[in-house]
Amino acid sequence: MNQVIETLLNHRSVRDFEDKPLTWEQVETIVASAQAASTSSFLQAYSIIGVTDREKKEKLAEVVGNQPYVAKNGHFFVFCADLHRHAVVGEMENVDVTSPIESTEKFMVAVVDASLAAQNAAAAAESMGLGICYIGGVRNNLEAVRQILKTPDHVLPVFGMAVGYPASLNDRKPRLPLRHVYMENEYQQDEQLYKKQLEEYNEIVAGYYAERTGGKRRDTWTGQMASMLEKKARMYMKEFVAKIKMNIR
Repeated sequence: MNQVIETLLNHRSVRDFEDKPLTWEQVETIVASAQAASTSSFLQAYSIIGVTDREKKEKLAEVVGNQPYVAKNGHFFVFCADLHRHAVVGEMENVDVTSPIESTEKFMVAVVDASLAAQNAAAAAESMGLGICYIGGVRNNLEAVRQILKTPDHVLPVFGMAVGYPASLNDRKPRLPLRHVYMENEYQQDEQLYKKQLEEYNEIVAGYYAERTGGKRRDTWTGQMASMLEKKARMYMKEFVAKIKMNIR
């Protein structure tokens, strides 16, 4: 156990921030930490947009699902899968890169690159005593987000990250048991064991909610997931991604 591991294991989402902006030094450190993440073939296929303009933050808070902590935080980052830079590279070098940068493979590379950078940023922020919350709601209305952030073709805002000084902290949610997530040599073949592990996790999650709410709530994880997944959400994504010339080959 060391300070890095303690920081990682102590993660929880923060949705209540003090109204206090980050310093430029803090922002610079968080972004530099993001840039230190691994990147496939040195492509660095992502960009980070820091949103500080109050009006833009208010608009984003509305379009991502009326989440007030998108507007009230120390700094709001939007992590984008970005292949526009590589289209420009093709122009500069007089090379036709259209097919590769519009392929599913490079789309996946860009999303992975953005995700790796974001997790480095999150760990850096939390190591500085700050709180973070990922905002997947950025994908609720990508056309609106695109207009607010003025992103070009080949750039996909993947998620946001609210960062700031925590005004209050939630308890850490229990994760799936290690033996369910980590498998050796092959995927879990015993379906009955697989379900048993999920039932055991259900008991842990139900206990967490019961303690947190004084017995008013005993949700299970599988119940939550089934309820969420039976509802169609963001079904426009395939068409939108193709519209901005990504993942079409």
